[in-house]
Amino acid sequence: MSTDDKPLAQASDQIEAALSDPCKRPTIAGFFDESSNTVSYIAHDPASCEAAIIDSVLDFDSAAGRTSNGSADLIIEYITSKNLKVKWLIETHAHADHISAAPYLQEKLGGKLAIGRGIIRVQEVFGKLFNAGSDFERDGSQFDHLFDNGDTFKLGELEGIALHVPGHTPADMAFIIGDAAFVGDTIFMPDFGTARADFPGGDAGELFRSIRRLLSLPRKTRLFLCHDYKAPGRDEYAWETTVGLQRDGNVHVKDGTTEAEFVKMRTDRDRDLSMPKLILPSVQVNIRGGRLPDPEDNGVSYIKIPVNAV
Repeated sequence: MSTDDKPLAQASDQIEAALSDPCKRPTIAGFFDESSNTVSYIAHDPASCEAAIIDSVLDFDSAAGRTSNGSADLIIEYITSKNLKVKWLIETHAHADHISAAPYLQEKLGGKLAIGRGIIRVQEVFGKLFNAGSDFERDGSQFDHLFDNGDTFKLGELEGIALHVPGHTPADMAFIIGDAAFVGDTIFMPDFGTARADFPGGDAGELFRSIRRLLSLPRKTRLFLCHDYKAPGRDEYAWETTVGLQRDGNVHVKDGTTEAEFVKMRTDRDRDLSMPKLILPSVQVNIRGGRLPDPEDNGVSYIKIPVNAV
Protein backbone atom coordinates (compact mmCIF):
# COMPACT_ATOMS: atom_id res chain seq x y z
CA MET A 1 0.00 0.00 0.00
CA SER A 2 1.39 3.40 -0.95
CA THR A 3 1.78 6.24 1.52
CA ASP A 4 -1.13 8.08 -0.08
CA ASP A 5 -3.41 5.05 0.36
CA LYS A 6 -2.80 4.61 4.09
CA PRO A 7 -4.96 7.60 5.19
CA LEU A 8 -7.70 6.37 2.84
CA ALA A 9 -7.57 2.89 4.37
CA GLN A 10 -7.65 4.46 7.84
CA ALA A 11 -10.70 6.51 6.83
CA SER A 12 -12.43 3.41 5.47
CA ASP A 13 -11.83 1.54 8.73
CA GLN A 14 -13.17 4.47 10.73
CA ILE A 15 -16.29 4.67 8.58
CA GLU A 16 -16.96 0.94 8.88
CA ALA A 17 -16.68 1.21 12.67
CA ALA A 18 -19.08 4.16 12.74
CA LEU A 19 -21.58 2.39 10.49
CA SER A 20 -21.76 -0.44 13.02
CA ASP A 21 -21.85 1.79 16.10
CA PRO A 22 -24.16 4.86 16.23
CA CYS A 23 -22.07 6.29 19.10
CA LYS A 24 -19.24 6.83 16.63
CA ARG A 25 -21.33 8.98 14.26
CA PRO A 26 -21.48 12.77 14.40
CA THR A 27 -24.64 14.82 14.56
CA ILE A 28 -24.70 17.11 11.54
CA ALA A 29 -26.65 20.28 10.75
CA GLY A 30 -26.50 21.99 7.35
CA PHE A 31 -27.13 25.68 6.67
CA PHE A 32 -27.85 26.60 3.04
CA ASP A 33 -26.99 30.08 1.76
CA GLU A 34 -29.00 30.51 -1.43
CA SER A 35 -27.20 33.67 -2.53
CA SER A 36 -23.98 31.67 -3.03
CA ASN A 37 -25.52 28.17 -3.23
CA THR A 38 -23.20 27.19 -0.36
CA VAL A 39 -23.84 24.75 2.46
CA SER A 40 -22.12 25.30 5.81
CA TYR A 41 -22.06 22.51 8.36
CA ILE A 42 -21.86 21.97 12.07
CA ALA A 43 -20.67 18.48 13.00
CA HIS A 44 -20.54 17.55 16.66
CA ASP A 45 -19.88 14.62 18.95
CA PRO A 46 -23.16 13.92 20.81
CA ALA A 47 -21.30 12.67 23.88
CA SER A 48 -18.98 15.62 24.50
CA CYS A 49 -20.78 18.32 22.47
CA GLU A 50 -17.46 19.26 20.84
CA ALA A 51 -18.08 20.67 17.37
CA ALA A 52 -16.53 21.71 14.09
CA ILE A 53 -17.90 24.42 11.81
CA ILE A 54 -17.16 23.69 8.15
CA ASP A 55 -17.22 26.22 5.26
CA SER A 56 -19.02 29.15 6.88
CA VAL A 57 -20.39 32.10 4.88
CA LEU A 58 -20.05 35.84 5.48
CA ASP A 59 -22.82 37.76 3.73
CA PHE A 60 -21.46 40.22 1.18
CA ASP A 61 -23.32 42.80 -0.88
CA SER A 62 -20.88 43.40 -3.74
CA ALA A 63 -22.78 46.40 -5.12
CA ALA A 64 -22.67 48.21 -1.77
CA GLY A 65 -19.30 46.79 -0.68
CA ARG A 66 -20.86 45.81 2.63
CA THR A 67 -20.55 42.68 4.78
CA SER A 68 -23.10 41.37 7.27
CA ASN A 69 -23.38 38.39 9.59
CA GLY A 70 -26.88 37.00 9.12
CA SER A 71 -25.78 33.57 7.87
CA ALA A 72 -23.07 33.26 10.52
CA ASP A 73 -25.47 34.32 13.27
CA LEU A 74 -27.73 31.37 12.41
CA ILE A 75 -24.76 29.12 13.12
CA ILE A 76 -24.12 30.90 16.42
CA GLU A 77 -27.76 30.48 17.42
CA TYR A 78 -27.57 26.74 16.74
CA ILE A 79 -24.28 26.33 18.60
CA THR A 80 -25.54 28.17 21.67
CA SER A 81 -28.95 26.46 21.67
CA LYS A 82 -27.26 23.05 21.75
CA ASN A 83 -24.55 24.12 24.22
CA LEU A 84 -21.86 23.03 21.79
CA LYS A 85 -18.15 23.75 22.21
CA VAL A 86 -16.44 24.78 18.99
CA LYS A 87 -13.03 23.18 18.59
CA TRP A 88 -12.44 23.66 14.87
CA LEU A 89 -13.40 26.11 12.13
CA ILE A 90 -12.52 24.23 8.96
CA GLU A 91 -12.27 25.41 5.36
CA THR A 92 -12.28 22.70 2.71
CA HIS A 93 -10.43 25.14 0.38
CA ALA A 94 -10.09 28.84 -0.44
CA HIS A 95 -13.57 29.46 -1.80
CA ALA A 96 -14.16 31.47 -4.96
CA ASP A 97 -17.89 32.02 -4.50
CA HIS A 98 -18.28 33.34 -0.98
CA ILE A 99 -16.30 34.98 1.80
CA SER A 100 -15.60 32.90 4.89
CA ALA A 101 -17.13 33.96 8.19
CA ALA A 102 -14.55 31.98 10.19
CA PRO A 103 -12.84 34.97 11.87
CA TYR A 104 -16.20 36.35 13.04
CA LEU A 105 -17.27 32.94 14.35
CA GLN A 106 -13.90 32.39 15.99
CA GLU A 107 -14.22 35.69 17.83
CA LYS A 108 -17.67 34.69 19.11
CA LEU A 109 -17.18 30.97 19.70
CA GLY A 110 -13.47 30.14 19.80
CA GLY A 111 -11.87 27.17 18.06
CA LYS A 112 -8.90 26.72 15.71
CA LEU A 113 -9.10 27.98 12.13
CA ALA A 114 -7.76 25.34 9.74
CA ILE A 115 -7.30 24.58 6.04
CA GLY A 116 -5.14 22.31 3.89
CA ARG A 117 -1.45 23.09 3.47
CA GLY A 118 -2.06 23.62 -0.24
CA ILE A 119 -3.33 27.09 0.69
CA ILE A 120 0.32 28.22 0.48
CA ARG A 121 0.37 27.52 -3.25
CA VAL A 122 -2.95 29.36 -3.67
CA GLN A 123 -1.57 32.33 -1.71
CA GLU A 124 1.45 32.49 -3.99
CA VAL A 125 -0.67 32.53 -7.16
CA PHE A 126 -3.26 35.03 -6.00
CA GLY A 127 -0.79 37.13 -4.04
CA LYS A 128 0.81 37.92 -7.39
CA LEU A 129 -2.53 38.55 -9.10
CA PHE A 130 -3.61 41.05 -6.44
CA ASN A 131 -0.12 42.52 -6.16
CA ALA A 132 -0.16 41.90 -2.42
CA GLY A 133 2.65 43.69 -0.63
CA SER A 134 5.53 42.22 1.29
CA ASP A 135 3.41 42.33 4.45
CA PHE A 136 1.16 39.59 3.04
CA GLU A 137 2.66 36.34 4.27
CA ARG A 138 2.46 33.47 1.79
CA ASP A 139 3.06 30.72 4.33
CA GLY A 140 -0.43 29.90 5.62
CA SER A 141 0.23 31.73 8.88
CA GLN A 142 -3.21 33.39 8.68
CA PHE A 143 -4.58 30.03 9.82
CA ASP A 144 -4.09 28.31 13.17
CA HIS A 145 -3.48 24.91 11.62
CA LEU A 146 -2.59 23.54 8.17
CA PHE A 147 -3.74 19.99 7.46
CA ASP A 148 -1.63 17.50 5.53
CA ASN A 149 -2.98 14.35 3.93
CA GLY A 150 -3.70 11.82 6.67
CA ASP A 151 -3.65 14.25 9.60
CA THR A 152 -6.14 13.47 12.35
CA PHE A 153 -8.05 15.65 14.80
CA LYS A 154 -10.51 15.13 17.62
CA LEU A 155 -14.10 16.11 18.36
CA GLY A 156 -14.55 14.61 21.79
CA GLU A 157 -14.51 10.84 21.26
CA LEU A 158 -14.82 11.17 17.50
CA GLU A 159 -11.74 11.22 15.29
CA GLY A 160 -11.48 13.23 12.10
CA ILE A 161 -9.18 12.45 9.20
CA ALA A 162 -8.04 14.97 6.57
CA LEU A 163 -7.65 13.74 2.99
CA HIS A 164 -5.97 15.83 0.29
CA VAL A 165 -8.27 15.86 -2.77
CA PRO A 166 -6.76 18.37 -5.23
CA GLY A 167 -8.07 19.10 -8.70
CA HIS A 168 -10.67 21.81 -8.17
CA THR A 169 -7.87 23.77 -6.49
CA PRO A 170 -4.50 22.64 -5.08
CA ALA A 171 -5.72 23.20 -1.53
CA ASP A 172 -8.90 21.09 -1.52
CA MET A 173 -9.32 18.75 1.41
CA ALA A 174 -12.04 16.31 2.43
CA PHE A 175 -12.66 15.74 6.13
CA ILE A 176 -13.90 12.37 7.41
CA ILE A 177 -15.68 12.47 10.78
CA GLY A 178 -17.21 9.17 11.86
CA ASP A 179 -19.20 7.89 8.89
CA ALA A 180 -19.47 11.34 7.28
CA ALA A 181 -17.25 12.89 4.62
CA PHE A 182 -17.27 16.65 4.01
CA VAL A 183 -15.97 16.81 0.47
CA GLY A 184 -16.00 20.52 -0.39
CA ASP A 185 -16.21 21.27 -4.13
CA THR A 186 -14.85 18.00 -5.48
CA ILE A 187 -18.25 16.54 -6.31
CA PHE A 188 -21.91 17.60 -6.40
CA MET A 189 -25.20 15.70 -6.22
CA PRO A 190 -25.29 12.72 -8.60
CA ASP A 191 -27.68 14.48 -10.98
CA PHE A 192 -25.42 17.57 -11.20
CA GLY A 193 -21.97 16.02 -11.47
CA THR A 194 -18.64 17.51 -10.44
CA ALA A 195 -16.79 20.75 -9.76
CA ARG A 196 -14.91 22.80 -12.33
CA ALA A 197 -11.15 22.40 -12.64
CA ASP A 198 -10.08 25.54 -14.50
CA PHE A 199 -9.01 27.76 -11.62
CA PRO A 200 -5.27 28.44 -11.19
CA GLY A 201 -3.68 25.20 -10.05
CA GLY A 202 -6.75 23.18 -11.00
CA ASP A 203 -6.41 19.98 -13.00
CA ALA A 204 -9.21 17.80 -14.39
CA GLY A 205 -7.17 14.61 -14.28
CA GLU A 206 -6.18 15.25 -10.70
CA LEU A 207 -9.83 15.96 -9.83
CA PHE A 208 -10.88 12.64 -11.36
CA ARG A 209 -8.31 10.75 -9.30
CA SER A 210 -9.33 12.60 -6.12
CA ILE A 211 -12.98 11.77 -6.70
CA ARG A 212 -12.22 8.11 -7.36
CA ARG A 213 -10.27 7.99 -4.09
CA LEU A 214 -13.31 9.32 -2.26
CA LEU A 215 -15.61 6.89 -4.06
CA SER A 216 -13.47 3.98 -2.87
CA LEU A 217 -14.75 4.63 0.65
CA PRO A 218 -17.56 2.32 1.89
CA ARG A 219 -20.75 2.67 -0.14
CA LYS A 220 -22.80 3.80 2.87
CA THR A 221 -20.44 6.69 3.65
CA ARG A 222 -22.47 9.87 3.99
CA LEU A 223 -21.19 12.61 1.69
CA PHE A 224 -21.89 16.24 2.57
CA LEU A 225 -21.41 18.64 -0.33
CA CYS A 226 -20.43 22.30 -0.29
CA HIS A 227 -22.82 23.43 -3.04
CA ASP A 228 -26.02 22.66 -4.88
CA TYR A 229 -27.53 24.37 -7.92
CA LYS A 230 -30.67 22.26 -8.56
CA ALA A 231 -30.05 19.96 -11.48
CA PRO A 232 -32.53 20.22 -14.37
CA GLY A 233 -35.80 18.60 -13.34
CA ARG A 234 -35.14 18.90 -9.60
CA ASP A 235 -37.07 21.59 -7.71
CA GLU A 236 -35.40 21.38 -4.29
CA TYR A 237 -31.86 21.99 -3.11
CA ALA A 238 -30.03 18.92 -1.84
CA TRP A 239 -26.58 18.41 -0.36
CA GLU A 240 -26.38 14.98 1.26
CA THR A 241 -25.77 11.77 -0.66
CA THR A 242 -23.70 8.58 -0.32
CA VAL A 243 -20.71 7.01 -1.97
CA GLY A 244 -22.96 4.28 -3.37
CA LEU A 245 -25.36 6.73 -5.00
CA GLN A 246 -22.44 8.61 -6.55
CA ARG A 247 -20.82 5.46 -7.89
CA ASP A 248 -24.09 4.26 -9.39
CA GLY A 249 -25.42 7.48 -10.85
CA ASN A 250 -23.15 10.54 -10.93
CA VAL A 251 -23.64 11.99 -14.39
CA HIS A 252 -19.94 12.89 -14.73
CA VAL A 253 -17.99 10.26 -12.86
CA LYS A 254 -20.06 7.14 -12.11
CA ASP A 255 -18.43 3.71 -12.16
CA GLY A 256 -17.15 2.86 -15.62
CA THR A 257 -16.14 6.42 -16.53
CA THR A 258 -12.53 6.62 -17.66
CA GLU A 259 -10.16 9.40 -16.74
CA ALA A 260 -9.81 10.37 -20.42
CA GLU A 261 -13.59 10.63 -20.80
CA PHE A 262 -13.87 12.73 -17.67
CA VAL A 263 -11.02 15.07 -18.58
CA LYS A 264 -12.51 15.75 -22.03
CA MET A 265 -15.97 16.37 -20.59
CA ARG A 266 -14.67 18.57 -17.78
CA THR A 267 -12.35 20.59 -20.03
CA ASP A 268 -15.04 21.17 -22.66
CA ARG A 269 -17.58 22.13 -20.01
CA ASP A 270 -15.26 24.46 -18.11
CA ARG A 271 -14.42 26.34 -21.31
CA ASP A 272 -17.99 27.66 -21.47
CA LEU A 273 -18.50 28.45 -17.77
CA SER A 274 -18.61 32.04 -16.52
CA MET A 275 -16.35 32.97 -13.64
CA PRO A 276 -18.08 33.00 -10.22
CA LYS A 277 -19.47 36.47 -9.62
CA LEU A 278 -17.65 36.87 -6.30
CA ILE A 279 -14.34 35.21 -7.19
CA LEU A 280 -12.18 38.34 -6.95
CA PRO A 281 -13.51 39.57 -3.59
CA SER A 282 -13.80 36.05 -2.16
CA VAL A 283 -10.37 34.68 -3.00
CA GLN A 284 -8.70 37.93 -1.99
CA VAL A 285 -10.22 37.66 1.48
CA ASN A 286 -10.15 33.88 1.89
CA ILE A 287 -6.41 33.56 1.28
CA ARG A 288 -6.13 35.81 4.35
CA GLY A 289 -8.10 33.33 6.45
CA GLY A 290 -11.35 35.22 5.85
CA ARG A 291 -9.97 38.55 7.05
CA LEU A 292 -10.41 41.73 5.05
CA PRO A 293 -7.25 43.50 3.83
CA ASP A 294 -5.76 45.80 6.46
CA PRO A 295 -7.48 49.21 6.63
CA GLU A 296 -5.71 52.05 4.86
CA ASP A 297 -4.88 55.39 6.48
CA ASN A 298 -8.54 56.47 6.33
CA GLY A 299 -9.62 53.42 8.35
CA VAL A 300 -11.33 51.70 5.39
CA SER A 301 -10.48 48.26 3.97
CA TYR A 302 -10.34 47.99 0.19
CA ILE A 303 -10.79 44.98 -2.08
CA LYS A 304 -8.80 45.19 -5.32
CA ILE A 305 -10.32 44.35 -8.68
CA PRO A 306 -7.51 43.68 -11.18
CA VAL A 307 -8.56 44.98 -14.60
CA ASN A 308 -7.91 42.86 -17.71
CA ALA A 309 -5.69 40.56 -15.67
CA VAL A 310 -7.83 37.40 -15.36
